[in-house]
Amino acid sequence: MNLITFDALRSYRMSGLRYIKPERMRDHIDDIRAADGVLFPEYWQVNSLVYGLGAKIFPSVASYMIGHDKVEMTRCFEMVAPAHVPMTLIRANTLSNAQEVWDSMDLPFVVKIPRSSMGQGVFLIETYDQFQDYLNQSPVIYAQEYLPIDRDLRIIWVGDQIIGGYWRNQAPQGFYNNVSKGGTIERGLVPLEARNLVEHLATSLGIDHGGFDIAMVGSHPFVFEFNRLFGNQGLVGAQEQIDNQIRDYLSRQWGSDDDSPNPEQPLPEAV
Repeated sequence: MNLITFDALRSYRMSGLRYIKPERMRDHIDDIRAADGVLFPEYWQVNSLVYGLGAKIFPSVASYMIGHDKVEMTRCFEMVAPAHVPMTLIRANTLSNAQEVWDSMDLPFVVKIPRSSMGQGVFLIETYDQFQDYLNQSPVIYAQEYLPIDRDLRIIWVGDQIIGGYWRNQAPQGFYNNVSKGGTIERGLVPLEARNLVEHLATSLGIDHGGFDIAMVGSHPFVFEFNRLFGNQGLVGAQEQIDNQIRDYLSRQWGSDDDSPNPEQPLPEAV
């Protein structure tokens, strides 16, 4: 297959790809049109590639569009798995809406700034002053019930299957399970209920590359979000598994098995 990548770091282990710097995209229009597809464009490139040049992209358009904003993500989750989304209120940030949210939510509750990741922009609200501080930071009110958990799951979905998963234990200061916020990784059994939920969400929404954050309350899984670009610190040898799955998936989606990249061919120099 003739493939182009726009992300050297995520693709450096994958052989047989041509790397083009994202900012040089317009210098290589003919090459992009001739390619079977492109991998890991930046978000700002997606519309130009898909609608301007008719290019196939990986991750999928759905992975980009849904994964870019927690509001859109939650609304999609509520359409396909409403019983597995924590109770969430999403409102324009106005005085009347803020009062409605405050009156409706049980303390403590969680608020989020829609476009944030790695635990940034996520706050536990226990007082009215904390809520006011949040309102001064976020253009949209996103309030979600607080689940009684001290750990959650990160489950990795690539192509059309789960690659693996691990538990993230709460940070010493409490509340955050993100590794970037001090959470610790624990390898262990990933419940079937959580795996089934991730498979349902990904296949229903057309997501083909994501790290899903799942909470277990008893045996019932709840989805918080997914990250289109995710860390894999908790999976031993994960990057090789991910690369092999991407190659296999794209061969089935965009070409044939005979067109798979040569595993011994090095990544070309940036152009």
